[in-house]
Amino acid sequence: MEGALPLTGALLLQSPNYRGRKQLPESLRATYREGFYNEYMQRVFQYLGEQGVRPRDLRVVYESIPLSPGMGKMLQFVAKQGSCFEVILISDANTFGVESALRAAGHQGLFRRIFSNPSGPDARGLLALQPFHSHSCARCPANTCKHKVLSDYLRKRAHDRLHFERLSYVGDGANDFCPMGLLAGGDVAFPRRGYPMHRLIQEAQKAEPSSFHASVVPWENATEVRLHLQQVLKTC
Repeated sequence: MEGALPLTGALLLQSPNYRGRKQLPESLRATYREGFYNEYMQRVFQYLGEQGVRPRDLRVVYESIPLSPGMGKMLQFVAKQGSCFEVILISDANTFGVESALRAAGHQGLFRRIFSNPSGPDARGLLALQPFHSHSCARCPANTCKHKVLSDYLRKRAHDRLHFERLSYVGDGANDFCPMGLLAGGDVAFPRRGYPMHRLIQEAQKAEPSSFHASVVPWENATEVRLHLQQVLKTC
């Protein structure tokens, strides 16, 4: 197979416009801590549920979130390549939101696997959120290490006797930098220009140029990713 294409949820979808977001009480907003977004969102969903917000209401919000610029056409292009790509999604959001948004956009079927924090209606009918897994990585949020997610996936596919010629990783967040340790020469990192993943790659290249072997292709519009993949796939 030509390559695995891991994508991350934050870059696929633009930031949701939660109409009630600014109405969250300051006492709740003050509980947010860097690296503990999952725990914070658990409290947010609990609060929203107590205010009468149900999963069907949140689904409407998620379904209205537009894809990032150029992402729709890029995904359509990848879908037309058949066996040239195996596409997975690694998101630090939640399964309910990611799947709702992708289903509404018509792209859910493209992904062989979607890895995200489990979420869905609980016994009371309210949206509940759990961490994806536990890990020992000091760099990543407590609920998800994308390096571990991708490493475990690649190990399983190798056990299935599937070989990828290259990895193409598209991301933007700080937690998308950790998986860069899995990329080798011939692989491609697509960091969103000016976002944390891009800045961390630049810092790593400056500090120790020889330690980063993958090609780096920054992008602002996913059309740039699509055009690069088109060049790569000419021999597929």
